[in-house]
Amino acid sequence: MNKPQFVYVTYIASTPEKIFDALTNTEITKQYWFGNSNVSDWKPGSKWEHRETRDGSIRVTGTVVENARPKRLVITWAHPDEAVPEKTSRVTFDLEPVEGTVKLTVTHSELEPESKMAEAIAKGWPMVLSSLKTMLETGKPLPQIKPACK
Repeated sequence: MNKPQFVYVTYIASTPEKIFDALTNTEITKQYWFGNSNVSDWKPGSKWEHRETRDGSIRVTGTVVENARPKRLVITWAHPDEAVPEKTSRVTFDLEPVEGTVKLTVTHSELEPESKMAEAIAKGWPMVLSSLKTMLETGKPLPQIKPACK
């Protein structure tokens, strides 16, 4: 059985370098990711964590699969209590310059069918990526919204 995937495409008036930094810099991620930050050295094979900034709890964890800055970042994605191969998905960020903007394609694949994770990311990615786009284009992220992922 094929595992479902979620694909989100947006165009951001920025540069690939700035967007890549916004995806991987802990201080920047906590500005637009609704009270969470991404922490890693971002080297292939390294662990990464999506942490709640108030208490440091780990909400998502995984491994950096590929880092081809500023064009592509690939990570695995799992709830920390369920970080087993059959419940681990993959997120690919592809950045492509297009006529003065950047096309950002986020593909969250290998999702467990009908899982809470698949449901949560379908709600969460549009909010997070809209906040990222808004922050990079206006200097301010979207207002605090209750996160979809738990």
